[in-house]
Amino acid sequence: MHRILLTGSNGLLGQKLVHLLRERNDVRLLATSSGDNRITVKSGYEYQTMDITDANQVDKVVSTFKPTAIINTAAMTMVDACETEQEKCYAINLDGVKHLLNSAEKTQAKLIHLSTDFVFNGEAGPYQEEDVPDPLSVYAKSKYESEQLLLNAEYKNWAIARTIIVYGIAENMSRSNIILWARKALKAGDKMTIVDDQFRSPTLAEDLAMGCWLIAEKNETGIYHLSGPTVYSIIDLVRAVAAHYSVDDSNVVPIKSETLNQAAKRPPRTGFILDKARNDLGYAPRSIEEGLALIDQQDPLDSL
Repeated sequence: MHRILLTGSNGLLGQKLVHLLRERNDVRLLATSSGDNRITVKSGYEYQTMDITDANQVDKVVSTFKPTAIINTAAMTMVDACETEQEKCYAINLDGVKHLLNSAEKTQAKLIHLSTDFVFNGEAGPYQEEDVPDPLSVYAKSKYESEQLLLNAEYKNWAIARTIIVYGIAENMSRSNIILWARKALKAGDKMTIVDDQFRSPTLAEDLAMGCWLIAEKNETGIYHLSGPTVYSIIDLVRAVAAHYSVDDSNVVPIKSETLNQAAKRPPRTGFILDKARNDLGYAPRSIEEGLALIDQQDPLDSL
């Protein structure tokens, strides 16, 4: 029996993991987040409030539940906010991981930690797992340092799952994502100014959840790249959403990243080489078209 402790269960990825794992007879799931449970379905898993920045709280929950694996999806991911709220960013993205690692070691649990393509500088994407990170922003540095914490730890029962632009739909979401925003704006015929000089591989949340579970199920360690299969410029990604709905994309206007005056620097071109995840895990990410078709089932748009 797999005993999975999940952090950040109210987030998009966290909710997808709850729905995936609650259906499995070989999993006992304890979902945790810093506030009340936002998921309507309460059966098939347990829920407890847990703040990963509180070492004593983490230790108490982990020592009581005794997980075989901890999947850490809790993070501060608002890249620009991390520039101005550095203390909060590091408390969640680094100190929280320290607490989870220490508690995991005491119970011999595997720690599966979520990281990001932003650990790379974006000069040479797409990237494979062995490529050398060079983080550009406070957010990226906090995630890089959390990776280094695991890489340099004496306790080796851990895995890092790096990912890129996670999209999908969940309950009571605290923030949207580019695919949901584009769907809505395109339907409304809004003018959209979109960067044409950043390149990413958008990742369906259900696929990422499955990748995290496969790492736990197969008891793998080390770094894995888990993203969507295709690298798009951000503007071409929005155009792909328009094409899916057969709507005019003439309102989608290209701009350059520098004109946005964002607080945090972004890597221009990332994307991942997925060979390791495909071969070791059987990871099989869906295309944007397949991802949108799934979202349409979950949240139908009126015919466009």
